[in-house]
Amino acid sequence: MMKVTTLITLAVIALFLCIPAVSAFSVQGMTIDPAGSLTPNTPVTVSFKVGFSASGDNTFPSGGDLTMSTELTNPKWTYTLILDGVENPRNPVGGKTLDLSGFELSYPSKVDESIRVTLEGTAPTVDMTMEKILVNIKESDSNGNTVESSMVNKTALVINTGDVASAISAKNTNLQTFRSHIDEKSAIGIDTSEAEAQYSEASAQIATAQAQPPTGYETALNALTAAQTAIDAGEKALDKSWAESEVANAQVPINNVDAVIAWFKGNQSTANDAQLAAIVAKREVAVNYISNANDDITSGNYDQARTKASDAFAKGNESFTDALSRQKQLTSGFQFPSLPSLPGGSIIIVVVIVVVLAVVGVIIYRKRSRWDELG
Repeated sequence: MMKVTTLITLAVIALFLCIPAVSAFSVQGMTIDPAGSLTPNTPVTVSFKVGFSASGDNTFPSGGDLTMSTELTNPKWTYTLILDGVENPRNPVGGKTLDLSGFELSYPSKVDESIRVTLEGTAPTVDMTMEKILVNIKESDSNGNTVESSMVNKTALVINTGDVASAISAKNTNLQTFRSHIDEKSAIGIDTSEAEAQYSEASAQIATAQAQPPTGYETALNALTAAQTAIDAGEKALDKSWAESEVANAQVPINNVDAVIAWFKGNQSTANDAQLAAIVAKREVAVNYISNANDDITSGNYDQARTKASDAFAKGNESFTDALSRQKQLTSGFQFPSLPSLPGGSIIIVVVIVVVLAVVGVIIYRKRSRWDELG
């Protein structure tokens, strides 16, 4: 029994020995100068402090490593090991990576240990605007595996200044296209007041972006985003006004036919005219198209609204034309039978001859009557 207990105890001890000791470090008071986005070749300084919370007997596992890395160009690491408040400066280190071994960092857990680090470098050149690592801090165990829970990563946006110029150029192109749309609609009588207001807003935002220095990349991008939002809103407002104008135009023949229908119904002799029902039916179809077009405008389906308005105009105009034609027939009164066509105004000559013959006939008749009286 004693042997079994001893074996279990030794197994537990061995198990604990196989578990790598891991410290919990924290990064405090990190400052970055300059803050925000960076342009290539801008000097950058990153300062921070690493504190340790001991796990086990030591402040840091003797078999582990603390690694700091950066994507800055020409980096230089200056650090000081602080033990119980006493500073122990180390020689500056160049290179993308600063490796601190557990041998250097491992102290008895009762020691208050921290490291103060200053990293200096320049923002790298980039082909396109992207995030770059300013500083990455991670702990590795004795097997070289990264302790993921310990990783600290700080990045910054490094700007390709050509991106800003390209973005501004693209937004200016969009703005000019929008301007041409406004002018086209204004020329055909569309209300462009809201579109003009959005155009002014977009133009102002692009001017704001153009005025930014290279370090104002984010401000410039935000302004360009606002400019595109204004352009999109203006195009939508223009589209809506166009659809509303088409609906208003389609209402004109309907109003016209309504006046003629009122004439029919206002006269007893025409109120029940056989052709009136067909005229009214076409008018109702046009009105239904108008209603559907207005529903489409409310739903933002402006293309579909214009199609319905076009259908409404065609059907309304057809109804109006039929109504006018029938009204003309009913109000024209008695019509003389049409004479056969004669070439070159011959009908006038015929009429003149008939009149002349009638006059001559009367004269002859009177003369004969006088001769009869004289015997």
